[in-house]
Amino acid sequence: MRIVLVGPPGAGKGTQAAFLAKNLSIPHISTGDLFRSNINQKTELGKLAKSYMDAGNLVPDEVTIGMARDRMEQPDAANGFLLDGFPRNVSQAESLDQALKADGVELDAVLDLEVPEGEVVKRIAGRRICRKDSSHVFHESYSPPKKKGVCDVCGGELYQRDDDTEETVRKRLEVYHTQTEPIIDYYRAQGLVVTISALGKVDEVTKRAMEALQRKDDEDDRDDA
Repeated sequence: MRIVLVGPPGAGKGTQAAFLAKNLSIPHISTGDLFRSNINQKTELGKLAKSYMDAGNLVPDEVTIGMARDRMEQPDAANGFLLDGFPRNVSQAESLDQALKADGVELDAVLDLEVPEGEVVKRIAGRRICRKDSSHVFHESYSPPKKKGVCDVCGGELYQRDDDTEETVRKRLEVYHTQTEPIIDYYRAQGLVVTISALGKVDEVTKRAMEALQRKDDEDDRDDA
């Protein structure tokens, strides 16, 4: 299957993308990984992207599209892929459609992870990171440390990242609603959107997503029959 994963910050897209890609035996393609890989390998697109980033400018859509297209044409993506973090706006979605059409393929589904705004704020603003080891992550409500402000693993100080404050989270949500959320309507008009609740345990959400994607696939098969 060829899938685009969308949802607000804090919806658990990265976590779900990894599980879904494994269950579906397709590569998980994230924007962050694309940029890191191209820059580290010093590809022409990577050099171009780095020149914009070093100048403090946004990387143009056509560069991002080029990276995504190159990755989607790799052998391991022959039977499908899961795009995470891309497209981010309707312009990118339109460009992606054009690129896929040129390659003779099309998307099978757009999985929309739905989370109430209050839950998003709670999830992100409650997160605390260890200063000694950033892989040690706690949450004030869901996985609190035994001693407030102290890492259970190494005793390091726990802190809240600047981009995890409630004010920052609400600004990120505003950007999501303005720029990214419109792609849901764009894809809904094509009959591609599958919306599920992203509330609950990780495995519960994964199961819900797999079942929804299977139903979508079955419906498409019936329509083609």
